[in-house]
Amino acid sequence: MVDRQDLREQFTDAFEGADYPISSPMDLVPALPNGPGTKFESGDFSMTAMELNTKLGGGNFPYDNVDAFVDDVIEQLDDQNLL
Repeated sequence: MVDRQDLREQFTDAFEGADYPISSPMDLVPALPNGPGTKFESGDFSMTAMELNTKLGGGNFPYDNVDAFVDDVIEQLDDQNLL
């Protein structure tokens, strides 16, 4: 079972260092501790930042802050039944 709060914290920690507002996924890469290979794991969920990017279908850029971005990521993953 996925711990959504834990996953939200992992996303926030990884993406909060980006220079917001961000206008594309490439704006996030410098903030990631292990670049595109940064891994997010909770329960049955395990995905790298690169894999995450392929699942999000481009997102709703631009994002003004990390919370707006993470909220959208969680919502899109949930909509795809990945959580």
